[in-house]
Amino acid sequence: MAGRHTDPLLGVMPGSRHLPPPAAPPAATTVLPGAGRRLDLPAGPMHYLDAGDGPAVIMVHGNPTWSFLFRDLVARLSATHRCVAPDHLGFGLSGTPADRPCRPAEHAGHLARLVETLGLRRIVLVGHDWGGPVALAYAASRPDNVAALVLSNTWAWPVHRDPRLAAFAALAGGPPGRWLIRHHDALVRALPLAVGDRQRLSATAHRCYRTVRATPAARDGFAALPREMLAARAWLAALRDHLLRLGDTPALLAWGMRDPALGARVLGHWRTLLPHARVHPLAGVGHLPPEEAPAAFGDAVTGFLAEDGPGISPC
Repeated sequence: MAGRHTDPLLGVMPGSRHLPPPAAPPAATTVLPGAGRRLDLPAGPMHYLDAGDGPAVIMVHGNPTWSFLFRDLVARLSATHRCVAPDHLGFGLSGTPADRPCRPAEHAGHLARLVETLGLRRIVLVGHDWGGPVALAYAASRPDNVAALVLSNTWAWPVHRDPRLAAFAALAGGPPGRWLIRHHDALVRALPLAVGDRQRLSATAHRCYRTVRATPAARDGFAALPREMLAARAWLAALRDHLLRLGDTPALLAWGMRDPALGARVLGHWRTLLPHARVHPLAGVGHLPPEEAPAAFGDAVTGFLAEDGPGISPC
């Protein structure tokens, strides 16, 4: 079981008190596809969307989003695939540990527990933002169970030598930044600054990100991860080194090229790390490709799955 492994990339948070899961924002309930289900973990209940049948595609969100980010991709793929989109503990409709937020290795271990509990085999992993390192930690630890990777505006290495990312981590992860995130929802309120065109983040969608975590305590997970960009340096270094385990696993890099932090420069690093990967640049798109350009992002993913063989595509 995932909770009994010794892999340094995967951990499971010990049992703790937790805040109850929040209710879905009313505007989200009308557009979320599939069934909302729950996996009881030691540190609290993990919510996940589950829709469709066929080869499994697991969609892993980052900070400060939740499974709502992938609603269009789930709706599109669920006719031919089983789509599972979890909310990390402390995010979306999952419970929130009350003693401390989860660390990245624990988020990855919870993902492993979900995959194993559902009995999913030869999965496709989709990772965005912090969902990239979390998904890749699972992939590097269980490479035989991963059929393909889809990465979007993410990273998987220490950022202390990257001036832009290190500055963000220090600013948002320091005491003033964490206070602003917890008490004023600063990361979610700043989402319009991260997109390529603000009109692509509708007021209704922004409200669904803004209202799902309505109290400071419910936003502890948001506030913790910027600091972990530097604090988890050893874990990120181990993850980078373990990426060699993925060998020639088929990969797609579907990239928002107007991302102010993780744009063309970071994509270039991925081209070096995954030279076999298919690259699909999304011009004019910022940090949130599934939100900003759902049709173009969906086209890239469905085309990749269709062309990569029977282990991924049902055709």
